[in-house]
Amino acid sequence: MDQKRVKAAKQRILKALVETLGIVTDACKLAKVERSTYYKYLKADPDFAKEVENIEDVALDFAESALHKNIANGKEASIIFYLKTKGKKRGYIERQEITGADSGEVTIKVIHDGG
Repeated sequence: MDQKRVKAAKQRILKALVETLGIVTDACKLAKVERSTYYKYLKADPDFAKEVENIEDVALDFAESALHKNIANGKEASIIFYLKTKGKKRGYIERQEITGADSGEVTIKVIHDGG
């Protein structure tokens, strides 16, 4: 595929990702590009990958906005979800989790002082 066609395909994908709020399967169908081609572009082109990441951030912002609207409307499940995820430092947790680096295991070493 020549560079002009590749560039055009990438632009169609990016436009479709915006329209589908980042849903890859739907965007590929809309752009008439195979999912495997999308992932090939994503892996090979850092600029394309960055643009995709920016679109994913927009989709996340959209979801967060909807969450805040639900909270403002008194939707209890949204309030609980928000507090469990954003309110942990204030004690809104169901259980305490202790993990090591990168959520790995914690090793505890007991040292006896001979006493």
